[in-house]
Amino acid sequence: MSAQPGRHRPRRSGTAGPRPGRWLLAALAVVVAWLAVGGIGGPKVGGLSSVQRNDQAAFLPASAESTKAREVAERFQEQSTLPFFVVVEREAGLTADDRAAARRYVDSIPSLTLPGAPQVTLRSLLAGPTVAIPSPDGKALLVPVTVDSSKTDTEIDGVKPVGAIAEALRTQRDTVLSSSGLQAYVAGPGGFTADLVKAFGGIDGVLLLVALGVVLVILLVVYRSPVLPFAVLATAIFGLAAAGLVIYPLAEGGHLTLSGQSQGILSILVVGAATDYALLLVARYKEELHDHESHWTAMARAWRGTVEPIAASGGTVILGLLCLLLSDLGNNASLGPIGALGIVGAMLAALTFLPAVLLLAGRRIFWPAIPRVDHVHAEDGIGAPTTPSGAAARPGMWGRVAGLVGRHPRRAWVLSALGLAVCAAFVPVLRADGAPQSSYFTTEVESVTGNKALARHFPGGSGSPVQVIVPAASAAQVAAAVRGVDGVASVVPLTDQAGSTGGGRPDQGQPPKVVDGRVLLQATTTPAADTPAAQGVVRGIRAVVHPISSDALVGGIAAQGLDSRDAGVHDLRTVGPAILLVVFVVLVILLRSAVAPVLLTLANVLSFAATMGVFAVLFTWVLDYPGFDPTVPLYGFVFLVALGIDYSIFLMTRVREESRRRGTREGVLVGLAVTGGVITSAGIVLAATFSALGVLPLSFLVQIAFIVAFGVLLDTFVVRSLLVPALVRELGDRTWWPSALSRRG
Repeated sequence: MSAQPGRHRPRRSGTAGPRPGRWLLAALAVVVAWLAVGGIGGPKVGGLSSVQRNDQAAFLPASAESTKAREVAERFQEQSTLPFFVVVEREAGLTADDRAAARRYVDSIPSLTLPGAPQVTLRSLLAGPTVAIPSPDGKALLVPVTVDSSKTDTEIDGVKPVGAIAEALRTQRDTVLSSSGLQAYVAGPGGFTADLVKAFGGIDGVLLLVALGVVLVILLVVYRSPVLPFAVLATAIFGLAAAGLVIYPLAEGGHLTLSGQSQGILSILVVGAATDYALLLVARYKEELHDHESHWTAMARAWRGTVEPIAASGGTVILGLLCLLLSDLGNNASLGPIGALGIVGAMLAALTFLPAVLLLAGRRIFWPAIPRVDHVHAEDGIGAPTTPSGAAARPGMWGRVAGLVGRHPRRAWVLSALGLAVCAAFVPVLRADGAPQSSYFTTEVESVTGNKALARHFPGGSGSPVQVIVPAASAAQVAAAVRGVDGVASVVPLTDQAGSTGGGRPDQGQPPKVVDGRVLLQATTTPAADTPAAQGVVRGIRAVVHPISSDALVGGIAAQGLDSRDAGVHDLRTVGPAILLVVFVVLVILLRSAVAPVLLTLANVLSFAATMGVFAVLFTWVLDYPGFDPTVPLYGFVFLVALGIDYSIFLMTRVREESRRRGTREGVLVGLAVTGGVITSAGIVLAATFSALGVLPLSFLVQIAFIVAFGVLLDTFVVRSLLVPALVRELGDRTWWPSALSRRG
C-alpha cells in the first residue's frame, strides 16, 4: 500500500565522517582544470566575432539557382565585388554647386584611408571606377562604390574592412557633402553589411554582461545567498569557454559558418542551459543536506539523482539542435553543431565544476540560509502534512499547487488545454513569407534610410539588378520576355565597358559581353531588391526564362532573398518533424513508456502553437511588423520544443521515481511539489537570458527573444505546473504503459 504523499518518510542519514582526502584532491584538480579551460577558451569566445560571416549568399546551398548564377556571373568580372551606394539628395532639386560638391566627393574616394589602418587606401580595394549617376527627377545622385570583396573578407591589421570602408565614406560625406546642405547616405549591400556587423558588435560584451547580470539578480532572489549565485555564474562562464575552445578553430578553418545571430544565440543558450542544470543540481543537493550530516554523502546522492535528467535533457537538446543539419541554409545548419557544442560545455561544467566547488565550500556556500539536518522536505506540504515531530506542517506554494491539481485534475487540464488552444487559434495571422531589409533593425540605421532615399528617386532595384545569364543565341528572346514581366523597369546586357554588375550603367551602344557562349542580362526591378515584392518579380522572371532556355540562370540580391526564403520554408518543414521524432524517442527510452511521451510531445506542440499565436497577434497587429522570415518559426520551434522538453524530463523523471514508492497519482503530486520551485526558477532564468537578446537592435533576435521567453514561461507556469500533472493524475498508472509500473495493483 502506497504511503500518503503528505506523510513524512524519514530518509537514511549519512554519517558525519572525516572529509575524504582523495575526493578533496579530485575536487581541487577539477577546479584547476576548469580554470585552465577558462584561461584558454575565454579569449576564444571574445574572438568569435572576428570569424563571423553575415553574407546571405554564403548561407545558400550550392544547389540554389542564385548560387549557381553568382558563380557564373563571377566569370564576367575580373573579381567578385561588394557595392556601397552613396545616395545624395536635395528635395528641392540639385543645383550646380551640389553637383560640383558631388564631383569633389567622388574624386576624393580613392585616396580615403581606412580608420584604424591609415596605410590602406580605398584605391587598393576598389574594383572599378566610381561615377555619379543622376536620378530621372533631378533631385538625387547615386554613387556606386564597388570594392573587391576578396579583399574585404578578412581583417586588415585587426580592422574589419567593410565597416571601415563605410566609416570612411560617411566621414568624408560629412566633410564634403553635408556641409553643403545636402542629404547623403551610405547604403546598398556594403552599407547594410557594415550596419549589420556594427549591430552584432555588442555580442562580445553587452549581450553577455546583460544576460549574466539578469541571471545574477534572479539567483540572488532564489538563493538569498551572496556567494552561491557566483558559483552558478562561474559554471555558465566556464561552459561557454569550453564551447568557444572548440567552436573558434572550427569557424576559423571554415568547417562551421558562424553568423552574428548564431554567436548571440550560443552565448544565451549556454548561460541559460548551464544555469538550469545548476539549479537542478543545487536543489537536489540542498534537499539531501536536510537528511545527511556529510555534505560529501549529500552530494553523491544529489549527483546520482540529477545526472540522469541532466544528461537526458542535454542529450535531447543536442539531438534536437543537430536536426538543424538537415537544413538547406548554411547558417541554420551550422547553428546545430554550434548550439550542440554549447550544450555539451554547459553540461560538463554543471556536472563537474559546480559539484567540485560545492564540495570544497561545504554547507557554508548557502550562507546565511545554511541547510541543517532536519528531515524537512517540500512534499511535506501535500495532503495531510506533518513534521517529523507530528505537528502540522505548513504547505509551501508548490505543495498548495500540487494539492489543487490533486483535488481537481480534470478541471485543471481542461481549462489549461482550452486556454492554450484559444491562443493557438491565432497562428494563421503569422506571415512568415519573408521580410524587407528595412525591418531588419529595431532602430533607424543609415543603410535603411539610404535605401529608402534610393527608392524615392530611382527604380527600387537600381544598383542591385536581377542577373539573368542565358546562352548568347537566345539573349534577345529572353530579354524581350523579361521586359514583359510585371515589376521589371529595364533590361540591358552587360558589356565590356559596363564595369561591375553592381556599378555603372551598361553602355547600350556596345555589344554584349560573351563569356563561354553566355550573356549576362541585368534587369532592374521597380520594387527595391531587398523586398518580398522584388522576390516575386524574380519568380516571374524565372517563369518566363526557363521555358525559353533550360540553361538560363537567374540570380542577384533579390534572387538570393527568394532562394533563402524558399530554403527557410523547406528547413521548417524538414527539421520540425525530425525534432519531434527525436524528442519522442528520447522520452520513450527515458521514461520506458509509450503513453507519457505522447502526452508530453502533444503538450509541447500545443504550447508552441499557443506561443506563436500570441506572437503573431502582438507583432503583426500591435507592433505592425510587415512580415517575418521563415527561420523565425523554425528557431522558435527548435528552442521551445528542444528546451521545453527539459522541464518535462525534470518533472517526469522525478514523478517516475516517486511513483515506484507511492503510486502514480500520489507520485505526480510529490514530483510537482519537489520540482516546482526549481523548474519555475529554471524557466524564469531561461526566459530572462533569452530576453537579453533584445538589447541588440536586430528584429530577428528580438522576435526570437520574445518567442522563447514567453514560450518558456507559458511552458513553466501552465504546461508543467497544471496541464501535464493533471493529465498524469487522471491517467494514473496507465501513464507508464506498457512498462511494469503501469501494472501496479
